[in-house]
Amino acid sequence: MPKLTLDDLRKIQEKSRRMTMLREGAGKAKITVHMGTCGIAAGARDIMVAFLDEIEKKDAKDVIITTSGCAGLCSREPMATVELAGQAPVKYVDLTPEKARTIFTDHVLKGKIVMEYALALGSERTF
Repeated sequence: MPKLTLDDLRKIQEKSRRMTMLREGAGKAKITVHMGTCGIAAGARDIMVAFLDEIEKKDAKDVIITTSGCAGLCSREPMATVELAGQAPVKYVDLTPEKARTIFTDHVLKGKIVMEYALALGSERTF
């Protein structure tokens, strides 16, 4: 087994820090990618990768990304929910990696809901 380098240890430290943030609920934004069987079949893994790439590219240390099961709208998968601190969650549907990148830039970073991809605000109200 190869020896750990200082860079390896820094990566482990960063991963641990992010996991701690997730447990403690810290962060300005939370992205939940719905990854039930239907979501995965529709391409949710590609959506997760797109969000993770954007977090890495933009060095967004205050954004939490997590997964959930099916949201009950299989025909609208892949889906993701974006929650900004102090605001109602927004459910986005029929996603592609390009749409996920737009949502990250406009909604997560700038606070502007991307209405053309959004299905609902909160859990009951639709746009």
